[in-house]
Amino acid sequence: MSITHKNGRVIVLHPQGRLDCDGSKQLEAQFTRLMGQRNLLWVINLSQVDFMDSAGLVALITGLKAARESSCRLILCHLPEPVKLILELTQLDSVFEICEDYNAVLNLTKTPALAA
Repeated sequence: MSITHKNGRVIVLHPQGRLDCDGSKQLEAQFTRLMGQRNLLWVINLSQVDFMDSAGLVALITGLKAARESSCRLILCHLPEPVKLILELTQLDSVFEICEDYNAVLNLTKTPALAA
């Protein structure tokens, strides 16, 4: 997993491979490290995730909760079709902010009312 910092306000997490029991632990550990960093946008780029199970869903929900507790936003982007399908079937696609790609995230956050 890699992390990219953009302009001091945006953190992009890049999980890779499987978001299963092991992979989700790594993602949750990153969320723990980010806790307390205020006024940031957390973006999870899922383009390199080729498998996600219930442990991966729990990790994403944990991240959303951590972001909200830190007064941050969490946005998912670059969802592979299998991941997108899981979010739709569990109706979590209505819980998460989801963008097609990173440019869409940037366009969304340029809107003053949404940039908080």
